[in-house]
Amino acid sequence: MTQHRWLRTPEGTPRRISYGADYNPDQWPREVWDDDVRLMKKAGVDVVSVAIFSWAKIQPADGQWDFAWLDDVIDLMHANGIGVDLATATASPPPWLTMKHPEVLPVTADGVTLTQGGRQHWRPTSPVFREYALELVTRLAERYGDHPGVVAWHVNNELGCHNAYDYSDDAAVAFRGWLQTRYGSIEALNHAWGTAFWSQRYGSFDEILPPRTAATFPNPTQQLDFARFSSDALIDYLTDERDILNRISPDVPVTTNFMVVGDTRHADYAKMGLEIDFVSNDHYVTEDLDELAFSASLMGGIARRKPWFLMEHSTSAVNWQPINRPKRPGELIRDSLTHVAHGADAVCYFQWRQSAAGAEKFHSAMVPHGGENTRVYRDVVALGGILRQLDEVAGADRGKADVAILFDWESWWGAELDSHPTDRLRYRREALNWWKALVNAGIRADVVPVAQDVSEYRLVIAPVLYSVSGETRDRLTAYVEGGGHLVTTYFSGIVDENDHPYLGGYPGAFRDLLGVRVEEFRPLWDGETVALSNGQSGDLWSEPVEVTADEVEVLVTYVDGDEIAGGPAVTRRPVGTGSATYVSTRLGMDGVEALLPVLLPRAGVESELPQALRGRVELVTREGDRRYDFLINRTDDELSLAGLTGEYLVGTETLPPRGVAVLAR
Repeated sequence: MTQHRWLRTPEGTPRRISYGADYNPDQWPREVWDDDVRLMKKAGVDVVSVAIFSWAKIQPADGQWDFAWLDDVIDLMHANGIGVDLATATASPPPWLTMKHPEVLPVTADGVTLTQGGRQHWRPTSPVFREYALELVTRLAERYGDHPGVVAWHVNNELGCHNAYDYSDDAAVAFRGWLQTRYGSIEALNHAWGTAFWSQRYGSFDEILPPRTAATFPNPTQQLDFARFSSDALIDYLTDERDILNRISPDVPVTTNFMVVGDTRHADYAKMGLEIDFVSNDHYVTEDLDELAFSASLMGGIARRKPWFLMEHSTSAVNWQPINRPKRPGELIRDSLTHVAHGADAVCYFQWRQSAAGAEKFHSAMVPHGGENTRVYRDVVALGGILRQLDEVAGADRGKADVAILFDWESWWGAELDSHPTDRLRYRREALNWWKALVNAGIRADVVPVAQDVSEYRLVIAPVLYSVSGETRDRLTAYVEGGGHLVTTYFSGIVDENDHPYLGGYPGAFRDLLGVRVEEFRPLWDGETVALSNGQSGDLWSEPVEVTADEVEVLVTYVDGDEIAGGPAVTRRPVGTGSATYVSTRLGMDGVEALLPVLLPRAGVESELPQALRGRVELVTREGDRRYDFLINRTDDELSLAGLTGEYLVGTETLPPRGVAVLAR
């Protein structure tokens, strides 16, 4: 694990909340650059990411290099007090490379070779691609590693966004090597994969392929291992670039931009985050403010509550959704400050100036097609001023909440494999429902990777924790025995790390801790619900739950449903001063909200907000020399913050619709 390091700044320069964007000057004539600088300084921009997609400009042909334009850009930014987060430019190889070496192009599970003409058209495991890419990284590091204007290295871009799952022959060779390291012997692999089923037994690692399209379902553990391998292949590529940068320019911190947003799940970002000096994220609104806040909270967890970098988000409309609406007044500032509340010490956009051509010409930017006389640019300038009011927050950790929601990429991958009781289950949706219900109750919650220590939390929620190793089972059991309160749900504790079910009945790894046993799952049809004794209903899933420990309390029962009517739906087992609660159906957000008044008091969790603000305001804290309370208006109404104490760094006690206030105390 690397030690946290932030943007390099000149000695004596105070830390601040940085502000900026992806900057693509190579898309514009030289005379535009001076106007860019003028507008950047007006907005308070102090950092830009440069050269992300500039490989073809830097290396126009094999053996030919052109750094003059990049020298000019970096010197220009530095002369005007704007730091450069310099990308290694390896995200998209130039056409000459893929024409000369088509073997670097990725291959789909169906055997289709993807062509150049878009971006990220390269195999993470290609030795040929890596040779060319690492030469580029080396030349950039040697030329700019000592430049005082370079404040960070930006490895590649959104690693694996479009090319994580490559099924090529290069991938097959690398996959075999990864499996040999993981299992040591082909006998151990055969046991882990359960290859006695369907006559899949392997005689050697050379017989193994990626899970390409087959006549029927591929082996489930093979699929899970390929997801792990694909994530690790991206991490391996990342560390190859990082090691070159650290060797040549050890004083410049290294980052890469994650994609913690929506259903993006191709990489285990908790694991990847251990390999860089600070973590960064690209987030675009795909649903609502709560999804944004959930993702930002998870970034705070990945960063282990240390500051992180919001590398990309949008000032207004994007261009890649089916319908792309602009943001409403106030949302540009509110969305940005929500990320800051959850630990972002840099707020950046894609991109600085809206493109005049190309696939993203209708994607919003800090300077839109309409220029500086636009609402978007005026809001950009206003946000720059607000961030200056928050400079004392820079460097502050995210404040720890009383409640943690566990997040696990391996459970996400595993729970949504084929050949399961239902294909309707959505792992992240369940976690997000719990998050929203807590925010509606006025409760702060941290979203944290499953491997992190949770001993200091009063309440830990582990939704659909499908895959549970013996170490995770023992750690969560010890948490409960030590006085903690655990809540887990249907389809949790089902399998070990090899995707083998725990025998003896469900919920497997947690069966003894919860004091319940389930013989069979009872998934629900589309549109089917089951009534519950607390007036709520469940959908998607139900179970005939047998209580196996005398001390188990039945909190909610099923009212109807074959084989389950009258049986337990939600149970709680006291364990010393702690407890373990099991929810055997999908409650949805409304059902979780109805259950929280039963769960929270037992754990000693209370809202810190006045009753009138609960559900209407999200409270997030950061902690440095003082505590900073961010109060985010989730509504379209004006709200009063009268009665809250502290110094207003941003806002007043009248919180406008979609507004944010920050109190220091």
